[in-house]
Amino acid sequence: MKKKILYLCHRIPYPPNKGDKIRTFNEIKYLSKNHNIDLITLADDLKDLKYAEHLKKYCRQIKIFPLNKNVAKINGLLSLLFGQSISQGYFYKREFQNTFNSWTESERYDALICFSSPMAEYVFKSKNKIKDIAKTMIMDFCDLDSDKWSQYVQKSTFPLNMIYKKEASRLLRFEKKINKMFNKSVFVSHKEAELFVKYYPEAKDIQIISNGVDYQYFNSKKTEITQSFPSPMLVFSGAMDYYANIDGVIWFAKEILPEIKKKIPEIKFYIVGSNPDPSVKALEKDTSIIVTGFVNDIREYYKAADLCIIPLRIARGVQNKVLEGMAMGKAIISTSQAVQGIHRDVKQVLEIEDDPMKFAEKVISFLNNSSRITELGNAAEKFVVQHHNWGKNLAGLYKT
Repeated sequence: MKKKILYLCHRIPYPPNKGDKIRTFNEIKYLSKNHNIDLITLADDLKDLKYAEHLKKYCRQIKIFPLNKNVAKINGLLSLLFGQSISQGYFYKREFQNTFNSWTESERYDALICFSSPMAEYVFKSKNKIKDIAKTMIMDFCDLDSDKWSQYVQKSTFPLNMIYKKEASRLLRFEKKINKMFNKSVFVSHKEAELFVKYYPEAKDIQIISNGVDYQYFNSKKTEITQSFPSPMLVFSGAMDYYANIDGVIWFAKEILPEIKKKIPEIKFYIVGSNPDPSVKALEKDTSIIVTGFVNDIREYYKAADLCIIPLRIARGVQNKVLEGMAMGKAIISTSQAVQGIHRDVKQVLEIEDDPMKFAEKVISFLNNSSRITELGNAAEKFVVQHHNWGKNLAGLYKT
């Protein structure tokens, strides 16, 4: 008889087209081979509710609750006022709690997996005792979210910096509570785990499970280009309503791209990703910048690109955009922040630069050396297959 797993996540794990959704989808897909999965999740985009059908292939039961972002923001601020973190209130819904209570009252699960710390709020507010919910309690923190808020403090001004500082402190307190109560705390990289231990030396039962990439899908040889693209062409991909991505592309456009254009005036910079923030759309005033919004197939843009650039100044964990670019056999120039969660040998298969002038110089140098681009792209493709294989990495997530 298959073991039963209850899986909670803060965003519907389909389609797997952004960081957290890629990880949760692959965890569910992997675990469903030998376990019965019951899923409770949220959808902050109503269009995503239709994807329940896609998840039925992997889950025995599914409950998806719509999350109104405006209401969630109010709940988050109220949570902060009442002594908890914004995150705990933002992702909390009474209907979700009722389903959780109902399912855990009717049967005891072999394992409960929470993805992202706010999901533990449903455990702590449950009518049932923790020991009666599941035999094994697993928290996949993925990244250390409290430290991400600390980074936001450095990039913001009053009064937001004070709010972010309070959120970082409250969320770290909550993360400590989770580690104390759960059987296993999972992080996406050694860097994230070490950071948690630095803040909480008493931390216990920590496991590292790195992200993988579907290198059968992200395969340049299997990708057909159906439209015309300019050359030379730089590509950045990511959800463009996410603060770290917004900050990164604006920094690149303002500080780095002008230097590149002095030597290569015909350069085009593609920003590819859904829901571009108005500040990102405004970058198109520069005719060398193209903001695409949502695209049906990101692989075309990867394949057409001469270089992938990852100019993130705020980053935690493993950036899937780096893994995808490598799987597509692309040469990559990245900041150190964006690759800190990837296998330590990554420095051998991509270029790392944080200084804007030197970043620009490296882009120019690469674009004038096609053999170097090919060499690094081939090495990156081999690297990702060896070190970021989903099946291999997820083998230790839950063993019966």
